[in-house]
Amino acid sequence: MGGGVSGDGHGLNERAWQIADQMVANAAALRVAARMLANGARVIDAGIDQPGGYGAGLALARICMGGLGDVEYVPVPIADEAWPGVRVWTDHPAVSCMAAQYAGWAIQVEKYFAMGSGPLRAHARVEKELFQKLGYRERARRGVLVLETRTPPTEAVAAWVGQKAGLEPSQLTFVVAPTASLAGGVQIAARILETGLHKMDTLGFDLRKIVSGIGTAPLPPVAKNDLRAIGRTNDCILYGGAARYTVTADDSELAELVPRIPASASKDYGTPFYDIFKRYDGDFYKIDPLLFSPAEVWLTSAGSGKTYHAGRANSDVLRASLVES
Repeated sequence: MGGGVSGDGHGLNERAWQIADQMVANAAALRVAARMLANGARVIDAGIDQPGGYGAGLALARICMGGLGDVEYVPVPIADEAWPGVRVWTDHPAVSCMAAQYAGWAIQVEKYFAMGSGPLRAHARVEKELFQKLGYRERARRGVLVLETRTPPTEAVAAWVGQKAGLEPSQLTFVVAPTASLAGGVQIAARILETGLHKMDTLGFDLRKIVSGIGTAPLPPVAKNDLRAIGRTNDCILYGGAARYTVTADDSELAELVPRIPASASKDYGTPFYDIFKRYDGDFYKIDPLLFSPAEVWLTSAGSGKTYHAGRANSDVLRASLVES
């Protein structure tokens, strides 16, 4: 893994800031809007009061990955159907997916709450254990944070984030979209590689051994509310996502690891996520954490060239979630 623990790493925040600037420059075409808070923080609305769309979704997904992930729209064949979907690839999986894209920073200021993802996490590094394992940090002169929320951040939120990150609010850009929005759905489906990495980290695998990754996931139709959208976006990865990783590890290690990665390895696998959520009375933390991973995974050894595969797409559950619910 490149980047190390010195300098500004891969410049994730600067890459993301440039994408954010492009969003603002093309705001009308992307159906987004930017505004400055009184303390100078910039907020880009990609789906709360603005319609956003597929163009904004691509920009949002690329910002989440700190500009080190390629995201594009492709058809995703599952069984005898072709679903509209995304293809994501990166040559810096641990950095782009876990140091940037992973929604690991809880933003809690008074009554405001949202999970933060994006490259500002790599500068702030409030998730100390994770960044210690990744061996990555960057020093940024300005930063970008993505919030999956229906409530835009306030000046107090910007001030709190700035204080935690050691930056002034005027050095921050927030990009926001709710789950039940076109852009929000795209950026979550684009987490296909990240969910696999997170699962491998949970299983105790060193993510720095993962050289490159490429994956696909179907896109969720917009849901009628955010709770339904959480169900659909999760199902796109759990039952329709496919991820391929090139890894520097022994064949024996990969053979032992691969069957434990797919969503089907979880005891909660097999029904739409919304139904699982209801089964546990709406308590997200009662759901088996090992459920959250791609439907299908391939691991290729960079040394031997051998590939190990586990899991499969489940078109029946996917259709029940995306079409019939």
